[in-house]
Amino acid sequence: MKVDASNGMTYAPKGKPAPVVKPGEFIFSAAHLDHGHIYGMTNALMEAGGTLKYVYDPDPNKVANFVKTYPQVQVALTEEQVLADKDTHMICGAHITSERGPFGLRVMGAGKDYFTDKAPFTTMAQLNAAKEMVKATGRKYMVYYGERIHCQAATLAGQMIAAGEIGQVVHVEGFGPHRLMAHARPAWFFEKEKYGGILCDIGSHQIEQYMFFSGEEEAEVTYSRIANYANPDHPELDDFGDCNIVGEKGTTNYFRVDWFTPDGLRTWGDGRTLIIGTKGFIELRKYVNIATEMEGGDHVFLVNGTQEKYYNADGIGCPFFGELILDCLNRTEIAMTQHHAFKAAELCLSAQEKAIVLK
Repeated sequence: MKVDASNGMTYAPKGKPAPVVKPGEFIFSAAHLDHGHIYGMTNALMEAGGTLKYVYDPDPNKVANFVKTYPQVQVALTEEQVLADKDTHMICGAHITSERGPFGLRVMGAGKDYFTDKAPFTTMAQLNAAKEMVKATGRKYMVYYGERIHCQAATLAGQMIAAGEIGQVVHVEGFGPHRLMAHARPAWFFEKEKYGGILCDIGSHQIEQYMFFSGEEEAEVTYSRIANYANPDHPELDDFGDCNIVGEKGTTNYFRVDWFTPDGLRTWGDGRTLIIGTKGFIELRKYVNIATEMEGGDHVFLVNGTQEKYYNADGIGCPFFGELILDCLNRTEIAMTQHHAFKAAELCLSAQEKAIVLK
């Protein structure tokens, strides 16, 4: 799986085609290209058989770059042109974080399913409005929690857990460091009202994967902390955050996220996950195995009662996207339930709201 390894802002995995539908059976469009994750989302939907129809953004430079990557796409002149298109099943977008909720309301109001980059909201009011629109329209509000759904190591770990390799999961520990590259970030990235805070933003990945690996459907944030240790020029930026969560079934989660990836690392972040079960544990080194000559990521380490073993998950694939397409066509919830997507969003908002400011 090929990635731009240097910068998480342009992280766009590209894998092997695994279509679940024929060309033209599932049509999607892309709108609002404020984060580079839109390319990973588009790649994955196309690899799963989706047909890309329109692209829209008010910035012609963003549109031009998108067209260079996907020359078959048609350029829409307005957002309304995309919303009104009768052929489009789903609209995917990577809007400014604070605008993702309002845009989702417009998408669902137009009778289409919505697939947004994480974090899906910046306020509880946006989350509640989305819940009401889902009830009213029956449309989907799905979220690109990419560090789990677009990570082959995480996919393999989920399969191992389902097979009982480590028994019952009791604890998940996540580490999500990112490279800041402040000079390459847009102004909105440093405005808390627009990006939501570090626990709301990149913390959303960590919370969603905890819920998935543990099988929890309800959970509570027990404490969280944020800080700005090294970026006085951007006073609204949280460059560090951590959080503890306890699930309804008694499982626990701790995660740490930060913007301190040093330039010496060959990728944008040493993302790791440790999953502890009653009969073993799994460690994921998602993007790099530091200080080794191993190329790429997707490293999985399994230890249980019979073995300790290393797996390279490259080639496993990311079935979420094909499942999502079929969910939209069949009105099922195989890829991710709506409750799961919204609960993860609620917890990241709660973590940000409750956070103690360390500095």
